[in-house]
Amino acid sequence: WGVWINFILLGLFNYTQTHLFLFSVVFMTFLTSLMGNALLIVLIRGDPRLHMPMYFFLSQLSLMDVMLVSTIVPKMAANYLMGTRSISPAGCGAQIFLFLTLGGGECFLLAAMAYDRYVAICHPLRYPILMNQRLCMHMTTGSWLLGGVDGLMQAGATLSFPYCHSREINHFFCEAPSLVRLACADTTFFEFFMYVCCILMLLIPLSIILASYSLILAAVLSMRSAAARKKAFATCSSHLAVVGLFYGTLIFTYMRPKSYRSVAHDKVVSAFYTIFTPVLNPLIYSVRNKEVKGALRKWLEKHFMGHL
Repeated sequence: WGVWINFILLGLFNYTQTHLFLFSVVFMTFLTSLMGNALLIVLIRGDPRLHMPMYFFLSQLSLMDVMLVSTIVPKMAANYLMGTRSISPAGCGAQIFLFLTLGGGECFLLAAMAYDRYVAICHPLRYPILMNQRLCMHMTTGSWLLGGVDGLMQAGATLSFPYCHSREINHFFCEAPSLVRLACADTTFFEFFMYVCCILMLLIPLSIILASYSLILAAVLSMRSAAARKKAFATCSSHLAVVGLFYGTLIFTYMRPKSYRSVAHDKVVSAFYTIFTPVLNPLIYSVRNKEVKGALRKWLEKHFMGHL
């Protein structure tokens, strides 16, 4: 029955002046992320010009980001502001499950977005046939399901271990690697399994992304028109920036050997991809994308200018 005793999350911040300031920055980032991603979803659903596969995938990415920050930041903020540090095993399992479902889902969704760009640039005439609505739905559902299976397996396995010594998790949310450190059983096989899962969840989509972009690069370089080249680079650069941020931090966290890991370092990197990356996605796309900028202008004119 020991498993049902609450865990203690040591958190990211203490109560010094500097940390209070950092906490407010994180909380403001969280609110900005919620608003930015929600606005992007509204724009994509509301503007007929954005009813294209690329933007449909982007709205799914925004939905995943909204859920990701909502899984982690509210609990962290409540614990910090109320001075409590506990989280129930069920709450812990839910965080591991949702975090891995959304993280894994985003990996596959980013691969679907890269494939979409490949078809748009390398096979423009066949694009409407190749990227039909059914395929988009299958790719999106597949992304959610693959993430969900990974989340379910890892959350179930993590909570099945006995935790009989320390229940202090040196983190600001329940992440499988930091929880497994506390188990008083041999976790070697599970850690190997977790490593294999991460390799599959990270490297399969990453190889699809790299293959798509290699073919895109070859196609772009062979284009005669400088304007066409510029347009192709513009549509890809925003996606590549998001991929770089997301994958860079995830690979850094999950695919380093244990001996190279420091807990403090891991916490900062986790904060980056769970709190700061989600706010950057809508920013990157709205700043670099003409269609999104146009839809935003139209939306602002309709909702704000109309009332003035």
